[in-house]
Amino acid sequence: MKMLKLALRSLRNRRTTALLTISTIAISVALLLGVEKVRSAARDGFANTVSGVDLIVGARSGQLNLLLYSVFRVGDPTTNVSWESYRKIANHPDVAWTIPISLGDSHRGFRVMGTNGDYFKYYRFAGDRAMRFTAGRPFEDLYEAVLGADVAKQLGYPVGSKIIIAHGIGNVSFAEHGDKPFIVVGVLERTGTPIDRTVHVNLEAITAIHIDWQSGMQALPGARIGADQARALNLTPQSITAFMVGMESKVMTFTMQRAVNEYRQEPLLAIIPGMALSQLWSLVGIADTALMIIAALVVLSGLLGMLTAILTSLNERRREMAILRSVGAKPRHVFALLIAEAGMLASTGVAAGVALCYGLVFLVRPLLEHRLGIFLDLGGLTHYDFAILGAIIGAALLMGALPAWRAYQNTLSDGLTIRV
Repeated sequence: MKMLKLALRSLRNRRTTALLTISTIAISVALLLGVEKVRSAARDGFANTVSGVDLIVGARSGQLNLLLYSVFRVGDPTTNVSWESYRKIANHPDVAWTIPISLGDSHRGFRVMGTNGDYFKYYRFAGDRAMRFTAGRPFEDLYEAVLGADVAKQLGYPVGSKIIIAHGIGNVSFAEHGDKPFIVVGVLERTGTPIDRTVHVNLEAITAIHIDWQSGMQALPGARIGADQARALNLTPQSITAFMVGMESKVMTFTMQRAVNEYRQEPLLAIIPGMALSQLWSLVGIADTALMIIAALVVLSGLLGMLTAILTSLNERRREMAILRSVGAKPRHVFALLIAEAGMLASTGVAAGVALCYGLVFLVRPLLEHRLGIFLDLGGLTHYDFAILGAIIGAALLMGALPAWRAYQNTLSDGLTIRV
């Protein structure tokens, strides 16, 4: 205890250098913790892009390909799933609900997805968060559309806007379904998922806008079917791109997955979203590892700054050490004094860094949630965080051992000798 008091007084006498060292450590610790929190939030957000869905079923290809086009709207399927197969699986007694997905069209670079009302009822993200509307309501009529937050913001579409869906998924399309316009009836809240960049329409509307198209070309003007005429026709789709499945019991998930993968009527693939997301994150999560390495190097530079400050002050403190020795302090006491100073600097810097990190998280949390869909948790430090902070303090004590050893080796006469 006396050694700690002596170390505290010694740091007070060099308060300017001590404060600069503490500030350096605090900033580096705040950066490291901040990167870890953002990294964890991004990873959790990535894993929670879709929640509560037990299986995703599509044409047989690869599970990453199925995940990418059904959830992230990236890429295209090798083929579609027949409506008969979809209905057979959807009517299975172990299946609680299904969400059909039909892709292939776009609007000014944004993907258009055909689905039904169960999409808004059962789809979850970020754990158990349901989609909510900032304006309007879900679609009900055949030619109604619901926009994701990014679509509405970037294109400036309020509720009531009229939009034209284009054939294909290019940013620029010369084939549009202009004879069957849609009315925007709802705008979703930002989710930080591909929902934000999607135009949602009725599944039967996808059939309606293609009912007079053959081989990617619309029928001649005299043979075209108008929007009102299409309402009277049977608009049940012949096939869909994929569909999501919710099971009555989670225990039956693997049994249903195996049954779908062994389905004889057509080649189908059923994937478990969580497992596929983990596999995808292992491929794209290299960047977050690089960020952690950079943040760790910043912390290392802060600790090296502390070491430099203590080493450079040793020559100025030769007389102080000699006086301590002359009043009875032993070399081990001098060694312990410098170790205690390093520990105090590091501990204070770590505590200040934690406070700074939480302050910054509190300030930027609404911005990250609104702009990027990253939901930062303001909860307490995790066991991993405590391990990191403990490692930083331990590294500081090890670094402090170098100047402490040098001071330990200095003799009493060395401190009292005037060097010219």
